[in-house]
Amino acid sequence: MDDHGRGGGPRPPGGTAAELGTRPPGPAPYEGVWRFTAPAVDASVPQARHAVRDLLRRQGVPASDDLVHGLLLIVSELVTNAVRHAAVLSPMLAVEVAVGPEWLRVSVEDNHPYRPSALEADHGRTGGRGLLLVREIAREAGGVCDVEHTASGGKVIWAALPLTPAR
Repeated sequence: MDDHGRGGGPRPPGGTAAELGTRPPGPAPYEGVWRFTAPAVDASVPQARHAVRDLLRRQGVPASDDLVHGLLLIVSELVTNAVRHAAVLSPMLAVEVAVGPEWLRVSVEDNHPYRPSALEADHGRTGGRGLLLVREIAREAGGVCDVEHTASGGKVIWAALPLTPAR
């Protein structure tokens, strides 16, 4: 994984510690943005999940086990969706992890133009609930998720969760 610098990103409302003057100036040692690409194949799902888990550990991100588990489930769902629904037009996908002082953001980008929406669950179907699950995990953690178009005509689906240090 390459470090593509530090920067802003979506975060939960309510002001940051830096804005409230409760943390020292400058980024925390675990802050940054990392991006990697993978082929849009089934094997990329566990590889992406493991890469994100290892990145969080290596960087020393102070996240609770519950937050990490939720984030890894989101990664699995988003990569699975890209593999299942976008691979025909997008043989590669990109996973980005951004860590700020008080939030974690994970996104999956592909080059397929279709912009999905999290629909209410059809209880008669056995699948098709991935984005609904992502939305609920993010909401339960106090975070947000969204789907955006990219400049190249594809899409990026992201979820940002508040970073609550493990206790």
